[in-house]
Order: sequence, then structure tokens, then C-alpha cells
Amino acid sequence: MISTRILLTKGTDLKKTMKDLPYTLLDHTGDMAVCITGSDPIDLFENAGRALIHIALGDVPKDQGPSFSIDLSGEDLEDLLVQWLGEILYLLEGEKQIATVFSVEHLTASHLKATLGIIPFDPGRHEILTEIKAVTYHQIQVTDRGDHWEAVVIMDV
Repeated sequence: MISTRILLTKGTDLKKTMKDLPYTLLDHTGDMAVCITGSDPIDLFENAGRALIHIALGDVPKDQGPSFSIDLSGEDLEDLLVQWLGEILYLLEGEKQIATVFSVEHLTASHLKATLGIIPFDPGRHEILTEIKAVTYHQIQVTDRGDHWEAVVIMDV
């Protein structure tokens, strides 16, 4: 299920391009709260990666570059989701690499193995629309809703 409801008015350009993405910005003071949906946990994590890049850049570039492997261990799905998004954010902010392909190959309650397709951030082609400082554990939720999975993530912006 794809939701397009927007309660937060940050980033006018962002709102124009998010109509077909599986996330919703939620009302939150100070930071950015995002509700992400997916058909299953793997779809949820892949959509969360796309949502983070979309929030930061406006559009997820269609280019495909080299692969980057991620292997994470965590206490639960919430911990893994924060780490997963933290890795994608670090690639963008720290390594100037944009994740464009999100492929979670293995996911349990304590382990995630994934491959990202990455391309270099090119200031001539890409623009940071929202500077995300961190993905936080504050009010993190990963929930099985029966017919879909849902996560709420707070990002420090």
C-alpha cells in the first residue's frame, strides 16, 4: 500500500516527487518523522533506503554503479533498520556515494545482508534538498500490520 499523505510541510520539491513512494512524512517537532511501508520486512527495508535517499536528494537516481555489500548484526529489526539507514546515510554524507539500488538478500531479527548499487555524488547533477544529520533510535518502530509491514523512523535534520 502506498500512502501519499503529507502532514509536514518541509521541502516543497520533495512533496512534488514523493507521490509514488511508499513513505509518508509525519508531523514531528524539530526532526523529521517518516512512516515507511512494505509488503514484507525485506520490502520495508529496501523502501526505507529509497525513502532516505529521496528525502535527501528529491529523486533516487536511476543510474547503476558498482555494488557495495552491507552485513549487519543487531538486537532486533528496529536496531537493524537504524543501522541500515545509518550505513546508507554515511555513504551519502561521508563517502559522497549515492545508493541507487537496494537489495536486501537476507534479513532475520538479528542479521541483515544486503547489496547496494552506488554512484558518486556529483554536485553538478545532484542536490542535497534535506540535510539528514542522523537516523535515530527515538520512537523507532517496526510493525507487522498483517497485510503489510510498517516502520516509523525519526531522522535528525
